[in-house]
Amino acid sequence: MAQKPTIPKGTRDFSPTEMMKRRYIFDTIQKEFVKYGYMPLETPSMENLSTLMGKYGEEGDKLLFKVLNSGEFTKGTTTEDFTDKSTAALATKFCEKGLRYDLTVPFARYVVMHQGEISFPFKRYQIQPVWRADRPQKGRYREFYQCDIDVVGSNSLLNEVELVQVVSQVFKALNISVVLKMNNRKILSGIAETIGHSDKLVDVTVAIDKLDKIGLDAVNDELRLKGIGDEALDILKPILLLEGSNEEKLVKIRSIISGSEVGVKGIEEVEAILNYVSAVGVDLDLELDLSLARGLNYYTGAIFEVKAKDYAIGSISGGGRYDDLTGVFGLKDVSGVGISFGADRIYDVMNGLDLFPTDASISTKVLFLNFGGAEELASLKELTAIRAAGVPSEIYPDTVKIKKQMDYANKRSIPFVVIIGDSELSEGVAVVKNMNSGEQSRVALGDILSVIEQ
Repeated sequence: MAQKPTIPKGTRDFSPTEMMKRRYIFDTIQKEFVKYGYMPLETPSMENLSTLMGKYGEEGDKLLFKVLNSGEFTKGTTTEDFTDKSTAALATKFCEKGLRYDLTVPFARYVVMHQGEISFPFKRYQIQPVWRADRPQKGRYREFYQCDIDVVGSNSLLNEVELVQVVSQVFKALNISVVLKMNNRKILSGIAETIGHSDKLVDVTVAIDKLDKIGLDAVNDELRLKGIGDEALDILKPILLLEGSNEEKLVKIRSIISGSEVGVKGIEEVEAILNYVSAVGVDLDLELDLSLARGLNYYTGAIFEVKAKDYAIGSISGGGRYDDLTGVFGLKDVSGVGISFGADRIYDVMNGLDLFPTDASISTKVLFLNFGGAEELASLKELTAIRAAGVPSEIYPDTVKIKKQMDYANKRSIPFVVIIGDSELSEGVAVVKNMNSGEQSRVALGDILSVIEQ
């Protein structure tokens, strides 16, 4: 007996109906990207591991899918390599490449490689799949699509303001009610400095980023394991639990970290962004969340994360400012900021809340029934004219029973069926049936399109 085929955990097949819904998401997002002047870009699925490693922190490096070298991949290894308990070290000997973890690091690599061809500031959008060796669960996949926009070569906070505007427009167009949470990495640095642990900034940010998932007590336990004492935790606690309006939070955090120059700079950046957003009237729930850290090491300024209000799932969009990312590839002093939209989670939200337009999963708008002979030829002529007008349409390929052809139209949710039988052909007319209302119209051949458009 043949073995039943399967696919790897954390990956999915997408049916034509699902793909049309996904395409609706991609097209909607891309339309907003283009509106703001972003240009398209694609990078390879694989990158050299040297490009990827060390850019996502220790936890991120563990989630990289490594690609086994072709040919004799054990060449150059010794017996001692196989007895070494470090599988990660062995993997680096076997693997020179890896599947991309996100789109930002490959983008930074592209900028460095093509800096002589680029006009700065450089604005690009990128819609491609990424891979992470994570544990599959609801809303978390090993292969998923990201829709990114980034601007490099500009320090202006107007870029952050623009990202907030794009977020507002994208989710308004998709009809998803969201909250955009915002913080600043400089504020986090100021917090670490204030509690006396500037040297443990990464440990602090990685831990507090889990606050919503594991709670304050578990965060404190993790920080204690990193060598952060109770006195520091007592200072940290009221910061993480700050409540009130954005303005009230800024006043309180300023009073706590006023002795940190970098922390105050972060507060000023947040205030500037909020003032701009208020001035242009962005219709979006924007919340300052001082526990938001987004554990990626390359963020240096503003941090963004978007969550759906009406559907329980992780963040559906996120990003921030990264001043030093291209520096690791040899291009210094090129600041960047960007945000990524998680298409797969957005799909889950829209599917769960039934937010897709009724026609989002319709590929064919008109089906011509097939009676064979002269009727078939007449249908083909009319079909050609309708397709030329840009209307997705088709003819049933076989001259089978009418019931089977109509069942096909119903299963495909095709809204219009055109009937040109023997009697219709002799009269020079066609019957156009609206499959949703059941209404039928007899129209002259050549006028079918006008009925469908109405």
